[in-house]
Amino acid sequence: MDINILKSEKPKVLITGANGLLGQKIVKKILIDGKYDAIATGRGPCRLPGEWEGYDFEQMDITNKKEVMEVFKIYAPQYVIHAASMTDVDRCEVNRHSCFEQNVTGTQHIIEGSEACKSHLIFLSTDFIFDGKNGPYNEEDQPNPLNYYGKTKLETEKLVQNYPYKWSIVRTNLVYGTAHDMSRSNIILWVKKGLEQHKVLELVDDQFRTPTLAEDLAEGCLLMADKGATGIFNISGEELLTPYDMALMTAMFFGLDREGIQKTDSSHFGQVAARPLRTGLIITKAKEILGFQPKSFEDGIGILAKQIKLADYKT
Repeated sequence: MDINILKSEKPKVLITGANGLLGQKIVKKILIDGKYDAIATGRGPCRLPGEWEGYDFEQMDITNKKEVMEVFKIYAPQYVIHAASMTDVDRCEVNRHSCFEQNVTGTQHIIEGSEACKSHLIFLSTDFIFDGKNGPYNEEDQPNPLNYYGKTKLETEKLVQNYPYKWSIVRTNLVYGTAHDMSRSNIILWVKKGLEQHKVLELVDDQFRTPTLAEDLAEGCLLMADKGATGIFNISGEELLTPYDMALMTAMFFGLDREGIQKTDSSHFGQVAARPLRTGLIITKAKEILGFQPKSFEDGIGILAKQIKLADYKT
């Protein structure tokens, strides 16, 4: 625990899921910008880069109410960015109890901790609350989730909307990027690695998303705090693309042979949980109210490429 943060006059931002891709990007942006103090939290030990300084890390399991309340009591954050979630859609479908505990019960604990401190609560939601029949979607469109993951996120949105102080819901989709000690890959890294190994990759061309660079999503979350923006906001990329489109763009960027990319459709894969076919998010509200400006997917690939090169250089 860093006594300097407790004594600091800067507003404090508590981040859940700080070990994950988005959590790491939020902490890094806070450290670079210098406007806030960051309290990073995660269920396991800290996985953020060892050279980072100027933040606190607290091990906190959001399903453990006692742990949550103790951390909130110590830090009394002005802002909470709740990014921790069980997001593996098929795993959520099979392990419904775990999914509910992490996504609904865990969020209820974060809500109670935030309420005790009167924090501005910023909650990360998903395009999977929609059925994919009429995408892309704006903030007023009617949700109708197809899978259990989407159902828990929609239920949690309703909990957040009953929070008595400032609340914001950030809906996003298909977040990509790279971070330190990451446990999961993303479509760009997967395609790059597969083509370099001369594998044949099958990608669907009937699922549409607006892929979101993790850095852009982190910026969007902090813009909510900066501007005291409340309500529901879509924060994502602008381009409506299929995984097949993304794979072709990735191959072109890295100068890899596109012959290894084969087009298929969703019926080809026997996935446990149903996926909405056409989601994507309309971000007009975020652009007009927050001044949010996402990178293009091509620029996002370029940013990721530089980060991969830097990581390779460090190792």
